[in-house]
Amino acid sequence: MIVGEQKPLEEIWEMVKQHKNVTVFGCNTCVAVCHQGGNKEAEILASLLRMKATQEGVEIEFVDSGIERQCEHEFFEKTQDLVVKSEAVLSLACGIGVQFMATKYSSIPIYPALNTTFLGDVIKAGHFTEKCQACGDCVLGLTAGVCPVSRCAKRVLNGPCGGSTSGKCEISKDVDCAWQLIIDRLDAIGKLENYEKLSSIKDWSKDRSGGPRSFILEGF
Repeated sequence: MIVGEQKPLEEIWEMVKQHKNVTVFGCNTCVAVCHQGGNKEAEILASLLRMKATQEGVEIEFVDSGIERQCEHEFFEKTQDLVVKSEAVLSLACGIGVQFMATKYSSIPIYPALNTTFLGDVIKAGHFTEKCQACGDCVLGLTAGVCPVSRCAKRVLNGPCGGSTSGKCEISKDVDCAWQLIIDRLDAIGKLENYEKLSSIKDWSKDRSGGPRSFILEGF
């Protein structure tokens, strides 16, 4: 899932304070799971902004709404009229949703209410941790489902570095060495021979052409 963190209220206020009509727009998929960007958070943020406007003596109408995902056209059907009538939209989606809306509604300012942080999972309620950097060249088949790109501080692809001590990373005693996790996991599933297989230097441009990557599904 995509994990995000809501921006400080003062930073958000500076973006929207010149407008008279702002829709605070939630996204109810990834960032709702981390309690930063769903409809509930949009409602709370709109209330905070109304109070801020009152404190500043500024007249701004804040309306809150949201959809399932801000990165697909079909979900905008029910809120189309609301969005197009807005002077500005404050999006609680990840950076993808913000850019999607900015393209879809080219004449309306779309502002980000969140900082998109990483692709991660839920360790326990309220605890999210990075697990993927979407590098486009997945090595999890060799590394027993533990990603050395996102979970190693140095992104080392072939075995632990010299800073690993007692299964911990040199950056902190609280951070597991990714390669120790990989070795333990390979051993547990009977694939320890994978440790001897070398990976080439990471090529961060999957399609080798530069610019934004894309994926086109044939037949659509």
